[in-house]
Amino acid sequence: MSNASHTDEGRGRLGNRLSGVAVALGCVLFLGGFVWGALLYQPYTVPTDSMDPTVQAGSRVLAERVDGDEVHRGDVVVFQDSVWGAVPMVKRVVGVGGDKVACCDRQGRLTVNGDSVEEPYLRSQGRDSQRPFESTTVPEGKLFLLGDNRSASLDSRVHLQDGEHGAVPRSAVKARVDAIAWPVGGLGMLPEARGFADMPGGTSSSGPLPTALIAVVVGAVLVLGGAAWGPIARRRAMSARRRSG
Repeated sequence: MSNASHTDEGRGRLGNRLSGVAVALGCVLFLGGFVWGALLYQPYTVPTDSMDPTVQAGSRVLAERVDGDEVHRGDVVVFQDSVWGAVPMVKRVVGVGGDKVACCDRQGRLTVNGDSVEEPYLRSQGRDSQRPFESTTVPEGKLFLLGDNRSASLDSRVHLQDGEHGAVPRSAVKARVDAIAWPVGGLGMLPEARGFADMPGGTSSSGPLPTALIAVVVGAVLVLGGAAWGPIARRRAMSARRRSG
């Protein structure tokens, strides 16, 4: 048997082993990323256009299961409160306990503790984009919630005369929306609400969804690539043996 044949056969065996390792590693990453994402995230269907254009009616979103204490200003959350209704709702947090929230300044912008907030995600901008309301203080442990479609959203403004001044308890929060999964045209992560970034507490950091998705994609590539390379490595090894025979 020639040295070249030995070399080809050795490479074939090595390629076959590497193929098996790639498939095994790919399975771990694919299944691990999928299970991790399923444990941390829950899908929701948004029933109304109150969050348009950020999330349109009928959209399917992926929301990370979080405790209400982890929520920051600017987060889009799924919550359920008996005062608001019997079904989960999706709104944006614009005020937390102790904040003084009001609308509007001379440019029609929301103010939090006297500071105007830039909200590029709103459906419309300007002085007529949202209904004005007097300054209200958010009780401790509560959240003040508004829709991005301010002209058509039933939110904390509707409940200002309630005992909690329109705020809901943090414990009512079920999850924080990270991404839109459907329709395909809206697929992607929700942008950060940078208008709240400089306020005390800042904004929430990105959730683990991108990491989980990367694990799933890399795992799938390794499984498919390893499975395709295995037969090629075996054929090369067989060819090497024939040549040596």
